[in-house]
Amino acid sequence: MRVTVIGCSGSFPGPDSPASSYLIEAEGYALVLDLGNGALGSLQRFRSLYEIDAVCISHLHADHCMDLCGYWVARTYRPNGPAPRIPVHGPEGTDRRMARAYDLDPEPGMSGAFDFRTLRRGPYEIGPFRVTTALMPHPVEAYAFRIEYGGRTLAYSGDTGASETLIELARDADLFLCEASFLEGPGLPPGLHLTGREAGEHAARAGAGRLVLTHLVPWNDADVSLKEARDSGYDGPIDLAEVGARYTL
Repeated sequence: MRVTVIGCSGSFPGPDSPASSYLIEAEGYALVLDLGNGALGSLQRFRSLYEIDAVCISHLHADHCMDLCGYWVARTYRPNGPAPRIPVHGPEGTDRRMARAYDLDPEPGMSGAFDFRTLRRGPYEIGPFRVTTALMPHPVEAYAFRIEYGGRTLAYSGDTGASETLIELARDADLFLCEASFLEGPGLPPGLHLTGREAGEHAARAGAGRLVLTHLVPWNDADVSLKEARDSGYDGPIDLAEVGARYTL
């Protein structure tokens, strides 16, 4: 299983990265996990838009789903004819949310390009992957993912506040993509995002093999997030996510 960072900026695109998106590949199958603002352009550096087999959307905030609009255009108006429909797994109402985003009638909305499917709690199969989801604390319905293939495991937090459920979902993961949106400080709102320290604590308690800090908000100093994570007590390798970084599990 190969994991490529397509975009890792939190809340809005930054100067060096689009918003959240990750490409997961095995056996020639390509799964895109989130497709936030700006990610569609970055994705084309690593895989043809017409060689994507499925998309999973963790939640319906724009920085995780909005480039489905451009992707619908690319698949619908391809010069040599529309591309075949592909599954889009997302929270309930993803089809309506995306139709509104592009000012389309709800019926058919984007259903000519995408076969919208409501995320299940799992585990279930998407292509060669075994996928398990869990609901996270966030202001909207938001999911974390556990993706398994060939005895190896990727965990992805999506957007979340502190969560015992996330620790269990990431248990013994080889690679843990965990959000670190906040810097430590007073008055942080609960149930919204994690700090680097909290990401490290979650990784340590889960026994994750490698931690990659994601959802890095452009106005924060990412090196401070990294230091917070390194001071958390987690003793495995820690990386800052960056576009083009690839991990083979």
